[in-house]
Amino acid sequence: MAKSRSVVELTTRYDLGGVDKIRSLCLSPHSDSQTLVYLGTFSGSLLLLSLDTSTNIVARLGTVSLSASPVESIFVLGHERGKVLALCNGYLFLVDSLLSQPAKRLGGVLKGISVVARRVRGRESSSSTDLLLLPSEVSGESSSSKKFLQMLGGGGSRVSDGKGKDSRREGRYVFAVAIGERMLLVELQCDEEDGKGDSFVVLKEIVGIGGIKTLVWLDDYVVAGTVKGYSLISCVTGQSGVIFTLPDVSGPPLLKLLCKEWKVLLLVDNVGVVVDTSGQPIGGSLVFRGRPDSVGELSFYLVTVGDGKMEVHQKKSGACVQSVSFGPEGCGPSVLAVDETGDGNILAVSTMSKVIFYRRVPYEEQIKDLLRKKRYREAISLVEELDSEGEISKEMLSFLHAQIGYLLLFDLRFEEAVNQFLKSESMEPSEVFPFIMRDPNRWSLQVPRNRYWGLHPPPAPLEDVVDNGLMAIQRAIFLRKAGMDTPVDEEFSSNPPSRADLLESAIKNMTRYLEVSREKDLSHPVREGIDTLLMLLYRALNRVEDMENLASSVNNCVVEELETLLNESEHLRTLAFLYASKGMSAKALVIWRLFAKNYSSGLWQDSDDLVPYLHENELIRLSGKEAAAAEAARILEEPCDPELALQHLSWISDINPLFAIQVLTSDKRTEELLPEKVIQAIDPQKVEIIQRYLQWLIEDRDYNDPQLHTSYAVSLAKSALECVEVQNGNQETDAGGREAHDRNVGSISLFESDVRERLQTFLQSSDLYDPEEILNLIEGSELWLEKAILYRRIGQETVVLQILALKLEDCAAAEHYCVEIGRPDAFMQLLDMYLDPQNGKEPMFKAAVRLLHNHGESLDPLQVLEKLSPDMPLKLASDTILRMLRARVHHHRQGQIVHNVSRALDVDSRLARLEERSRHVQINDESLCDSCFARLGTKLFAMYPDDTIVCYKCYRRLGESKSVTGRDFKRDALIKPGWLVNR
Repeated sequence: MAKSRSVVELTTRYDLGGVDKIRSLCLSPHSDSQTLVYLGTFSGSLLLLSLDTSTNIVARLGTVSLSASPVESIFVLGHERGKVLALCNGYLFLVDSLLSQPAKRLGGVLKGISVVARRVRGRESSSSTDLLLLPSEVSGESSSSKKFLQMLGGGGSRVSDGKGKDSRREGRYVFAVAIGERMLLVELQCDEEDGKGDSFVVLKEIVGIGGIKTLVWLDDYVVAGTVKGYSLISCVTGQSGVIFTLPDVSGPPLLKLLCKEWKVLLLVDNVGVVVDTSGQPIGGSLVFRGRPDSVGELSFYLVTVGDGKMEVHQKKSGACVQSVSFGPEGCGPSVLAVDETGDGNILAVSTMSKVIFYRRVPYEEQIKDLLRKKRYREAISLVEELDSEGEISKEMLSFLHAQIGYLLLFDLRFEEAVNQFLKSESMEPSEVFPFIMRDPNRWSLQVPRNRYWGLHPPPAPLEDVVDNGLMAIQRAIFLRKAGMDTPVDEEFSSNPPSRADLLESAIKNMTRYLEVSREKDLSHPVREGIDTLLMLLYRALNRVEDMENLASSVNNCVVEELETLLNESEHLRTLAFLYASKGMSAKALVIWRLFAKNYSSGLWQDSDDLVPYLHENELIRLSGKEAAAAEAARILEEPCDPELALQHLSWISDINPLFAIQVLTSDKRTEELLPEKVIQAIDPQKVEIIQRYLQWLIEDRDYNDPQLHTSYAVSLAKSALECVEVQNGNQETDAGGREAHDRNVGSISLFESDVRERLQTFLQSSDLYDPEEILNLIEGSELWLEKAILYRRIGQETVVLQILALKLEDCAAAEHYCVEIGRPDAFMQLLDMYLDPQNGKEPMFKAAVRLLHNHGESLDPLQVLEKLSPDMPLKLASDTILRMLRARVHHHRQGQIVHNVSRALDVDSRLARLEERSRHVQINDESLCDSCFARLGTKLFAMYPDDTIVCYKCYRRLGESKSVTGRDFKRDALIKPGWLVNR
C-alpha cells in the first residue's frame, strides 16, 4: 500500500445549525475568488452559500423553499444572471442563481420525476451521426435520427466551455428525466431576464425502462442505472442494451461522469468500471476500500466519500493516496461536490448539517512534501502523471526532474539522480561542474545560479557528497535506534555501502551524464569543461581506452588542465593523443619516441605486448614499438613542420619502413619535403626506402630532375647487381657482404615486383637519366637486357641486335627491334648475325629461317642469296626462299594491276569531266531562274551538276558548290555512270 500524501487540505467548515439535514450539494464558480454553494435539504429548502477562496470565509446569501420533500439534485444552468434547476418532490423547479425570487415549478408532463441528467457533449462529439446499439435499425431511422440530432443541435452543454455557457444556443438546455417506465428527453428554454418566458419542449419519449435510479447523458447515449444493472440507451433510436447486470446482493447503482476523459464510471458496491460512450469497458477495474456514497473527479484523481471518510484515489490504478476523516463512523450518507466547471481546486463534503470545504494542494507543494520525506519514487510517479495529463508545462517538468535529481544525488542515489538529470531539458551540463572540480576553477563563471526549492545543500565535490551522505545515514540510524522517526533509505540503513563503492558509482554516473551532454549544442567554454572533466573522470576510473578514444578524437579538452595530471599518473599515450589532437605535434612525437625506445610508461612494460591500432578503419594489433611508430607516422602524415618529419624519420624507419614511406609519400602535407634533405636524413643502408621515395617522386609527383632519375636508376642497378650475384651463387665476399645485402633487402619488402623488373621498366619509361653512367656501372655484369635498353637509348643499333640475338637469343625481340628501326638493312644485318655469329659460335640457322619466314618480303632475294652460307642446308632454306621469291613476283604483279586500274580511273574521270563541260542547254524567253524565278533572257546564268539553272546573281549568292536544292557537291559528290564507274 502506498503511503498517504496530502492531495487535498481542509480550508473551512460551515454548520447549518438547527435540525435540517443536507440532501444534495452543488458548487458553481462565481468569480476567481468566489464560489457559490447550493445546498438542498431534506425539508425541501434550497440554500445559497458563498465561499471566499482567498479568505476561506463562508457567508449565507439566501434561501428559497421548494416543497416539503427532499431536494434530490441541483443543476446550475447559467452564471452571473443564470438559473438553477432543482428536483424536488418529483417536480422540476427553476429559480434565479442568487435565490432572490420565488421558485417556479415546471408542470405539465414533468411530474413524478425520479432522476434528472443533463446532456453533456464530449470533446470529440459532432452530433452528426449515431452509434446505434442495433446496427440493423440504422437505415430505417436514419432520416429521423438526423432530424432529432438537428433538434438537439447545441442543446447539450460542453463541460469544458468557460463558465458552463452554452456555446451554440444561449439559454437552451437539454435534460433526460426518468418518470416511472418512461424517459423523456426535454429541452428547457430559460429566459434569464425575468423568468416569465421559461418553458420546455419534450423532444423524445423512450418507454420500457423502469426503476431508473441514476442517469448520465453523454453525447448521443444515456447510461442508466437500475436496481437490476446498467443499460445503454440511444437517445436517437430509443434502443437500449444491457452493459452488465448487478449481483442479487449489491447496493444501489451509482454513476459518475468523468469529464476529463469523457468516460463514465459505473460502480458495483466497491468496484468501479470505466466505460466509453458505447458501453465498452476501458482499462481495468478500480477497487475502493468500501462502497462510496458519492464520487467526484478532482484533476486526475477520483474522490470517494462514505462512512465518515473521504479517500483520494489515482484514476488509472485506483490506489488510495490520501484518506481524510470528516466525521464519525455511521454518521449517515455523505454528499460530495467538486467544482468541475471552474479550476477544479475546490470540493465540498456534506454530512448531516455540516459542510466541509477542501482545497486541492498545488502539485508543487505535494512534490515538495514527498521530497522532504525522501519518497522519491512517489514524487517521480506524480511528476510523470502530471506530464501525461498535461497539468504542467515543459519548463516546469524540466525543473522538477532537475530538482529531484539533486536530492537523489545528495541522498547517494547517483544512478537515479543522473536519470533525472537526463530527463531535464533545461538543466545546464555546467551545473554539475562543482561536483567534479572544486571552486574556484576555470569554469566557475560558467555554472548558472539556478534557483531551486532549497531542499538540497549547495553543490560540492563528489567526495564531500559521499562523506556527508554516509554521515547522514549513520546519524539517521542512531536517531532511529533512539526512537525518533527520521526519513532514511531502508536499503542503506540495513546494509550501508562502502565509501569506495559509492564514490565509484558517483563517478561512473557523472561520466554517463557528461557523455550524453557532449552531444548537445553548447557554448565553447562549457564544451571545454565537459571534455576536460570527462577526461578527469576517466582517469579516476582508470578507463584507459576511453581516455585514449577521447584524446584522439575531436575534443575540447584544455591541455593545461590535464598534462600535469596525466604525466603524474603515467598515462602518456593519452597525453600523446591529446597533444596530437591539439596540434602540438612536437610534444606528441617526443612521447612516441620514448615508447619506441621501450621506456617504462606504467601502461605496458613489455614492448612485445600487442596494443590496438586503427588502420584505415580496421582495428589491428601491433607491438608496442610498432604502435608508437605508427602513431608518430600518422602525425607526420598530416601538415606539420618539415624539419619535424626529417627529425623523426630515422627511428620510425628503424622500426617499420612502411611507416617511413607513409610519412614521405603523404598527400596530406601542404609543405613539400626537399628531396635532398630527405635523402640525407635516410640511412644509406636503407636502400629500399630511398628507392620507394624516389619512385614516388618520379611516378606520382612527376619530378623531371635528371639527377633524381639518374640516382634512382643507379640505385636500382646496384640492387640488381647484388641480386644477380646472390642468384648466381657468386658470393665471393664474406659474411659481411651477405649481411649488407640483408640490410638492403630488409625483412619487410616495400615493393611487389622484382628489382630487375623495376629497373627494366624504369629504363624503358624514363628519358631523363644518364644512360652512360648506368652502362659504366653494369658494363661487366650479366644484365644483358638492361644493357640492350641502355644501348638503344644511345642509338647503338648493332650492339642492341647483338645482345638480343646472340646474348639473349631472343629472336622475337630482335625482329621487333628491326621493325622499330624500319630499314631493310636492319633485317639484313640481323640475318648476317644469325649466319655468322663470330667468336666461334655456331650459325643460328633456325633463327635465320624464322627471320626469312616472318620478314622475307622486306628483304632483297639477291642479297639474301649472297648472304647465305654455303654450309647452310638447302632443305632449311629452300621453302623459305621459294616463298620469298613468289611473294616478290606477287607484289610486282599486284603493283602493275594497281597502276593500270589507277590509270583507267583517271581516264574515266577525265572523260566524264569533258562530257560535263561539253553539255549544252537551251534558254528561251520563258526560262526562269530556279532560285529567284526571274526571267533569264539574255542574262548570264550557271548550271549545276544536278541540272538546276540559276541566274548569275543567285550563283554569286549560292556559290559554285551548292545548288538550289541545298546539295553541297563538295561533301556529297554526284557520281554519274561511266564506262568504268557504274555507281
